[in-house]
Amino acid sequence: MDEFADDTPVEKRLGDALRDAGATVATAESCTGGLIGSLLTDVPGSSDYFDRGFVTYSYDAKMEHLGVDRETLDEHGAVSEPVARQMARGVRDVAGATWGVATTGIAGPTGGTEEKPVGTVFVAVAHADEWGSGGSYSTVERYEFDGTRREIKTKIARRALEDLLSELR
Repeated sequence: MDEFADDTPVEKRLGDALRDAGATVATAESCTGGLIGSLLTDVPGSSDYFDRGFVTYSYDAKMEHLGVDRETLDEHGAVSEPVARQMARGVRDVAGATWGVATTGIAGPTGGTEEKPVGTVFVAVAHADEWGSGGSYSTVERYEFDGTRREIKTKIARRALEDLLSELR
């Protein structure tokens, strides 16, 4: 958190917003490898709102722990809007959390294609509303980031936290 000493880091702002709302969050990470969960738990008292995190790097892990459909993985690949959406919904529901956030992308330096270059990521946020309200929903955004593998992962993790904070507001 030292890197952002001049500004309140997103993980602190998000933590305050989750606590104020009485909400919880669970994470499903592929390309970020647990970095989102690490950032969330950098904040003292994060046990008030952070439920759990899954690092589901493989297709099998996405299916087994998050309920991502085999057909969706076959048709779209792991780095796709429908997989990100299913990951966020899956982690939200498995954890019984108010919010689920998920990332799936290509951190590089290899693995990119013309359609999905290195730095491509899908960030999904899923919200659980009261049963019967019809208010549960999910959003997915596609981003492309530049930098080294570590820089890309950090940008993705912070973007995911910002996206969740935006939805919370």
